[in-house]
Amino acid sequence: MKNVNVPKEVTTYCPKCKTHRKHAVSLYKAGKRRAMAVGERHHKREKEGYGGQGFPLQKEFAKTTKKQTLRLKCRKCGYMRHKDGMRLRKLNIA
Repeated sequence: MKNVNVPKEVTTYCPKCKTHRKHAVSLYKAGKRRAMAVGERHHKREKEGYGGQGFPLQKEFAKTTKKQTLRLKCRKCGYMRHKDGMRLRKLNIA
């Protein structure tokens, strides 16, 4: 596990332009969860009432880091795609 420096701009393949172009690099962050989404309502229904928890709650975590996913945005067409996550302690976009 280490600190990794990533450039603000990288040249990589854009599937929409079908050529290599400059891409802006940012860190992917999950959006806000919606309380009225079907999965959230189902999850809430499972938890309430008698009969116990219904699914195991995680007591202790085996991993010390999370996978950081990079978001690449094409400078030409604006197409965005994600680069597979890698386990890092800290990611610096510089």
